[in-house]
Amino acid sequence: MITLYGIPNCDTVKKARTWLVEHGVEHVFHDFKKQGVPEAALDHWLASAGWERVLNRKGTTWRKLDEATRATVTDGTSAKSLMLAQPSVIKRPVVQWADAVTVGFSAEDWRARI
Repeated sequence: MITLYGIPNCDTVKKARTWLVEHGVEHVFHDFKKQGVPEAALDHWLASAGWERVLNRKGTTWRKLDEATRATVTDGTSAKSLMLAQPSVIKRPVVQWADAVTVGFSAEDWRARI
C-alpha cells in the first residue's frame, strides 16, 4: 500500500492526493499534524532521499525559524531533530511507494511509477 505523508492544508499535498484519486491509485494518507512523524519512517526517508532533499528550506516554517536554529542544521542528525520537532519543515508530500521513497510531487514521475 502506498502511503502519502504530509499535512492536509498544503497545496502540493492537495494536488498529489487529487492526482492519486484521479488515477485510481489506492493510498493511505498520514497527517503529520494529527499523527506526528513516525521516527522509523523519517530515518528511512533520510537514508533513501537524503536530508538535504527532505528538509524544505524554501517553506514558511523554515523561513520563520530564527537564524541560530537554522544554523544548527548541518547534517542528517541535526536535520532529523528539527524535523521531529517541527514536522512542517519536511518537504511535502513524502510518498512511500512499494519500492521507493519520493519527496515532492511530480505528475510525470508518478505516472512512470504507476
